[in-house]
Amino acid sequence: MQAKDVELNDTVQDLLDQVNALYPGKVTVQMIGELQAGFVRHDQAQQMQMGKDIAIQVADLTAPNYTASHELLHLLMILSGFPQVFFSLTTGQPALDEQLMIMGTELYDIVSHIVVVSEQRKHHLIDDHIKDLYLKGVTATIKPEPTPVDDEMTLRTLTLLDALVFFGTDDQAIMDQFTRDYPISFAAAQKLYAVITAKPVDSPFSLRRNVVKLFKAFDEQLEAWSLPALHNTEFTTLTSVLSKRQLGLQVKQIFELYHSDMHEKTTQRRGYVGFNKADEQNAFVLPSPAPKDDTPEYYTKIYSMTVEDLFKQLKMPYILR
Repeated sequence: MQAKDVELNDTVQDLLDQVNALYPGKVTVQMIGELQAGFVRHDQAQQMQMGKDIAIQVADLTAPNYTASHELLHLLMILSGFPQVFFSLTTGQPALDEQLMIMGTELYDIVSHIVVVSEQRKHHLIDDHIKDLYLKGVTATIKPEPTPVDDEMTLRTLTLLDALVFFGTDDQAIMDQFTRDYPISFAAAQKLYAVITAKPVDSPFSLRRNVVKLFKAFDEQLEAWSLPALHNTEFTTLTSVLSKRQLGLQVKQIFELYHSDMHEKTTQRRGYVGFNKADEQNAFVLPSPAPKDDTPEYYTKIYSMTVEDLFKQLKMPYILR
């Protein structure tokens, strides 16, 4: 099969129309290449920003409608006002930054998949054939756990957690297979799955809440395995979801500023992280002021601004509850 022979089905075409109705530029789906891996995985498509247009490039033609719809639904969620992740801090080590950004995005995506998969089911884009291809994608990504365990435990746990979001817990044969092949990481994934499904993800606010819970629970799991924590609650900025009343409050009523050991990316000055007091999640990042302005008055002024004014000044998007 060649890319030019692939037609989007009506359901996916409808999704594309919905996205274009909300997006200010133009969104297209492009099939590129002729690769068919024989499994589906979420890295088989990507969004490419071209000026103000977006091209969703599907690089594997195994299940093009499923793969394209997955990306379109992610985009639709953001356009409909669901939170996003931003990365404004740097550790000063590009490779470490890259790793932390990949992991932060992955954890955020897994919670988003609760919404994406439920929409795909609703639109009949997931059938037994797709489930089979998804399972093949899992086994192509992670090998069974060796004894003693190797350094792939984090990847296994993330992959299995995403698989639980995709399959749910009702398919006993799949649950048995995961328990047999990945006993330690699957037990960890099940614990994390319980955390992100304890309350439904049915609004921007509940998505944000579950992402923060997963950031924290994932670090606890890593620490239990004596692995370094990711500290996504500090490193990753997550869009705030605020009520009209909260926007009118002073910054000090909702946020607390902490001097980070990391630097703000664009200025390369030390970062101040604005943590949401309710859940201790990074909500915005300020660069340290120039030395001559680094006075108590500077911080008093920020703390006494309204949340709305500060977010305007920072050009920081937020979502109204």
